[in-house]
Amino acid sequence: MAKDELVVALNRAVTVFVGDNGSGKSTLLEAIAVSQGMNAEGGARGMQFQTRDGSVSTLHQHLRVLRSPQPPRDMFFLRAESYFNVATAIENYGSAQWYGGSPHDKSHGESFIDLVAHRFGPRSVFVLDEPEAALSVHGLLQLLVRMRDLVDQGCQFIIATHSPLLMAYPGATLYDFTETGPTAVEWANIDTVRITAHFLAQPTDFLEELFDDD
Repeated sequence: MAKDELVVALNRAVTVFVGDNGSGKSTLLEAIAVSQGMNAEGGARGMQFQTRDGSVSTLHQHLRVLRSPQPPRDMFFLRAESYFNVATAIENYGSAQWYGGSPHDKSHGESFIDLVAHRFGPRSVFVLDEPEAALSVHGLLQLLVRMRDLVDQGCQFIIATHSPLLMAYPGATLYDFTETGPTAVEWANIDTVRITAHFLAQPTDFLEELFDDD
């Protein structure tokens, strides 16, 4: 391994990237997706479209991804910020029937749940960037149940998220993105989890303390 080479070992089932905004977790997620032939704006492998020039990091050009000898049956990259563009591409490709209908005919959350329910299948790799942006708490619970079903069918998930619920997936490998790079971390030691737990335990005291520091 080169002196400046960074190694991130991905869980065969679920790997979760956590960290503050701008920490680099979504950039690495995008690089993984692009290096595997997925579109930088999201979508299924082979779905190629671009709505903005120069928005893709060059990190994928410096990335080495070691894969299993048996290739996945399918891959899908979902990023919350550009899902509208993916929904439009799905209509343009004439493939809405594989997604439970046109995503544009439903709410953001409903279309995402239908995507996971209808489009995601066995022995596949799914790269999800902040999926919680589309989902209510109940939607997140539905996603966790569907993830469990798909993992049992040989699927792998790589997720960047701010959601303590998704971070808590049983057996997931968690990486906290800090100034020194991604570091393996336990769920209970993640800053987002600790702050959320503190808030839920005493919301009034938490907010009074927060506003007093303002």
